[in-house]
Amino acid sequence: MLIRIYALLFVGIFILAGSVSADDFDADFGDDFSDDSEVVEKLISDPLQPLNRGTFWVNDKLYFYLFKPVAKGYRQVLPRPARVSVGNFFSNLATPIRAGNALLQLKFRDFGTETYRFVINTTFGIGGLFDPAESVAGVKKTVEDFGQTLGYHRVGHGFYLILPIVGPSSLRDATGVFVDSFADPLRYANLKTIEYMGVKFFDAETRLSLDRDTYEGIVQDAIDPYLFIRAAYVQRRLAQVGEDTYNINIFEGPLFDSDLLNPFDWFGFL
Repeated sequence: MLIRIYALLFVGIFILAGSVSADDFDADFGDDFSDDSEVVEKLISDPLQPLNRGTFWVNDKLYFYLFKPVAKGYRQVLPRPARVSVGNFFSNLATPIRAGNALLQLKFRDFGTETYRFVINTTFGIGGLFDPAESVAGVKKTVEDFGQTLGYHRVGHGFYLILPIVGPSSLRDATGVFVDSFADPLRYANLKTIEYMGVKFFDAETRLSLDRDTYEGIVQDAIDPYLFIRAAYVQRRLAQVGEDTYNINIFEGPLFDSDLLNPFDWFGFL
């Protein structure tokens, strides 16, 4: 009797399951992974992609056959501490660009950070060769440019651009680079064009010599480096424009009093 009952139950379940089509199952299963649950990614328009890819290819070859070999030779000639000091000097020299854009974005704390860093590093850091503002007081450099300023005031990217030598950019950010050039103290150093470009090349090679082969890692691992770099660039710029952040970490050590070292504590800003 019990065996008959189990047999009838089995047949009933089989018939009921047969009434549910494969299409119905797929529809129900698909609902759990419907497009409604997908995160909409902000992409940038790329109408010039064929031209951009061509420029990307040229930049890639210049990197591997010119810029990187020069940077490797630079590493052999100048020890890392000296190259860090050179980088500090150029970073300190670019303070007006960062401070001015912080002010245009109404980021008064970032403006104060850059002003403080410039005063401390220019004096105690011997013209900016050293960075006591960060190494002693823990006041770190901000990242501000006119492209971010435009983004802060709701100006969109426009379309994606790969600039010769410079690399990833956009219509908005390329405009920002041009505007920022007027706040570059080197522009007013009475340098000839070839001298100005030489100094800029030296600055770029210094930064590249301190890099840990980031680009090589991208090219090696990415299926399409062009698309990967485009997405990474846009996400980075969205974060820089969308996050009103500042990075001030007070050095806490037995030999230093942060209240004496950081002006933001003097006026009760922290």
